[in-house]
Amino acid sequence: MSESTPAVDGDNTAETPGTSPEVTTPTPAASEPAAEAPAAEVEAPVEPAEAPAAEVEATAEAPAEPAAPAPVAVPTPRPTPRRVPSPAALAQARPAPAARPAVSPVPAPADAAAAAEAAAFGRVDDEGSVYVREAAGERLVGQFPGATKDEALALYVRRFLDLQAKVALFETRLGSAELAVKEIDQTLAKLDEEMTEPSAVGNLDGLRARVEAVRGAAAERRAALEAERAAAKAAAVEARTAIVEAAEAIAATDPARIQWRPAGDKLRTLLDQWKEAQRTGPRIDRPTEEALWKRFSHARTAFDRERRHFFAELEQRNSAAKAAKEQLVAEAEALATSTDWGATAAAYRDLMARWKAAGRASRKDDDALWARFRGAQDRFFAARDADNAAIDAEYGANLEVKEALLAEAEALVPVTNLAKAKAALRDIQERWEAAGRVPRADVQRVEARMRAVETAVREADEQQWKRTNPETRARAEGAAAQLAQAIAQAEERLAAAKAKGDERAVTSLTEEIAAKRTWLEQVERAANDARG
Repeated sequence: MSESTPAVDGDNTAETPGTSPEVTTPTPAASEPAAEAPAAEVEAPVEPAEAPAAEVEATAEAPAEPAAPAPVAVPTPRPTPRRVPSPAALAQARPAPAARPAVSPVPAPADAAAAAEAAAFGRVDDEGSVYVREAAGERLVGQFPGATKDEALALYVRRFLDLQAKVALFETRLGSAELAVKEIDQTLAKLDEEMTEPSAVGNLDGLRARVEAVRGAAAERRAALEAERAAAKAAAVEARTAIVEAAEAIAATDPARIQWRPAGDKLRTLLDQWKEAQRTGPRIDRPTEEALWKRFSHARTAFDRERRHFFAELEQRNSAAKAAKEQLVAEAEALATSTDWGATAAAYRDLMARWKAAGRASRKDDDALWARFRGAQDRFFAARDADNAAIDAEYGANLEVKEALLAEAEALVPVTNLAKAKAALRDIQERWEAAGRVPRADVQRVEARMRAVETAVREADEQQWKRTNPETRARAEGAAAQLAQAIAQAEERLAAAKAKGDERAVTSLTEEIAAKRTWLEQVERAANDARG
């Protein structure tokens, strides 16, 4: 069949009463292939004519299609018609048609069976008009004049098969592919539009029923996708909320305890997480996103404000501490050359206490000032230690004398003769004072040994005093006299009890007399000790 032979859809065919039928040839739409347009748009009558030799050869050499040969079709959507004379009038003006090209290859068996099944729903009349049978009746779908009935029917069967393939593809994608809700709705709308009154021949009612069935599956798929999207949206809101709450927790931390640098790094990380979630995560509704962003932005602003306030105060404290420590450094450096060792050492202790109370300056300033302060101290104490070392060398002989005196004093302990020990200790102490100073490193050691001897002698003297105290002796003698009188009275009562034969009284009085005699012995012993 020549490519210049047009096929005309039935909704574009019109007949005028009383005249010969005329064919309305539509202008091809932009979406159709260029090969489907008429060979030339002219005002002269257009009928199927002999194709150029080149086109015939191209048609003959084209690769075989798996379906029945389909002639070039003119698109149907709202064409701009133009009137052409009837076939009878054109037959007188055109040259005889050339011979048709070779028959197209036989379609594949599967496509041939589907085409044969679809062709059972259509027919072609003698004028090339193609009809399809539907539940509502027979409907004209188009015209294909100048072609055989099989060729005309094959064109519209191919259109049906194309529609059927679209439905099958949508069913497959709906079951396996990740379709968006918008794409599902657009595909269903497109199928509804194409299935309204398609220019196709086949089981259109069955195909429409199939579309309705897939519509239900699409509704389920849409519901599942919407549920997934809602769940993803809820998860996204939860993730964003977690970011916001983490930022708010950082902003609410006590400024006196917060670590500003790690906290700032954490906030920057949270901001990056927010941007990443906004860029790659599911979108959330604008009011929720704006509310969360407002909270996140407020937390960051509050953190920045507190940080600036903290470091401003810190700078003020650092400046004050720097000024105070500069004054302390000046005082320390002024004392570095002093030779008044005791007073200057006490002054340096006071400066150190004031240094600690002054607080910290910036690390750089604090380290530099401390180096100067410590240097002044070191110079002073190095000079004092050098002087003490010279003095200690002079006091070495004194140390030998005092160590000999210590050996002599420690021989008095334990004290056996208090009077002799006291006299010997007094002599040792006089020689101790005359020996002079010892090296500083040995002062505490030798003084501690001498104090131990002095303490032992003093304790022995105190014990002796307690024993020889007149008051103690008088109390002991008085107690002894009272006990002797009590014993005498008890003996008189014991004699009377024996005379009466009162065994119970005898036993009791005997025990009482024995106890009082024991007490009397102890009191008399104490009185004798007090007398010396």
